[in-house]
Amino acid sequence: MKHIHGSIEVVCGSMFSGKTDELIRRLRRAVIARQKVQVFKPAIDVRYAVEKVTSHAGADFSAIPVQKSGDILAKVETDTTVIGIDESQFFDDGILEVTCQLADRGIRIIVAGLDQDFRGEPFGPMPALMSKAEQVDKVRAICMVCGEPASRTQRLVNGKPAHYDDPVVIVGASEMYEARCRQHHEVPR
Repeated sequence: MKHIHGSIEVVCGSMFSGKTDELIRRLRRAVIARQKVQVFKPAIDVRYAVEKVTSHAGADFSAIPVQKSGDILAKVETDTTVIGIDESQFFDDGILEVTCQLADRGIRIIVAGLDQDFRGEPFGPMPALMSKAEQVDKVRAICMVCGEPASRTQRLVNGKPAHYDDPVVIVGASEMYEARCRQHHEVPR
């Protein structure tokens, strides 16, 4: 069943906030509704499985890894009505045009990704995606220092906060990152 109107939904937040779990929840509901679902992820994300999006909690959903955002358009099947895109912050800026084109075709697009990098700054194409989306849901984790709600991702190098000048993109999980609140997020310069 095609949607009457396409749309873009963004699920964003820090690492360990449940972004991928929420993406998978929405995708599973679309499958239950007998909608044709396709999921894409950046090929750079090989933490758990190459052809799956996998949450830190262990939930997963089959996915197609792509090198760049333009590859998604070539792989969308004609009867697809819902598209999930995980780890969107790792895509090139073309992801905005791709998602808008697909939504204009009547496809429901559900995007998940980090809205901030480890420095606490806007991450890649996420701000632009959020501005074009019909719906934005920001989910929060739990601060590993104080237990309050966390909206930031703390990168750790040998147990210490990473420096501002360290590379922005380093794919990892709990061995390198933890969730922090504003008060406990540290980025030494």
